[in-house]
Amino acid sequence: MAEIQRCGWSTSDPTYIEYHDREWGVPLHDDRGLFEFLVLEGAQAGLSWLTILKRRQGYRRAFDCFEPARVASYDSTRVRKLLSDRGIIRNRLKVASAINNARAFLKVQEEFGSFDRYIWGFVGGKPLDGQRRRLGDIPARTALSDKISADLKDRGFSFVGSTIVYAHMQATGMVNDHLMTCFRHKELRRGNR
Repeated sequence: MAEIQRCGWSTSDPTYIEYHDREWGVPLHDDRGLFEFLVLEGAQAGLSWLTILKRRQGYRRAFDCFEPARVASYDSTRVRKLLSDRGIIRNRLKVASAINNARAFLKVQEEFGSFDRYIWGFVGGKPLDGQRRRLGDIPARTALSDKISADLKDRGFSFVGSTIVYAHMQATGMVNDHLMTCFRHKELRRGNR
């Protein structure tokens, strides 16, 4: 029996494999889920994604399951509590960014009807197919992620540089960057989740 071919970045860690095989690159059209990835990608800045994945349950608990309206209402007392929570990355700027971004997120929902409609509008509602052959072919950012980053910043979001935005696009399936040799690339192209 042939061994399953995965993208080279999905190490032997079970958390990474589970994320790669079931979630990464799957088109996500749920506002709460999109907000979760926005917060997690911002928290990941300067750290490994595996570090964030291993704290994901801590983030869900600490940030009220990523309900944007609840996070937007956090005050200084809640910030102090978050900064003492060992289940998340206790970085004051990243915590403040999550709260700020929840407020900006709500404004986007109000303007567009949903964050999903806004963010997926940049790709015409359909995933882009990266058709990457090697890990070295996967960019850290693109002209499109530059454009989305600039628009998010204009709307008041923080920790949304182009590299973070491109990682968000990959995670939420706006772009299929599974290597063409990876079993998930074909599944996602066919629309199998």
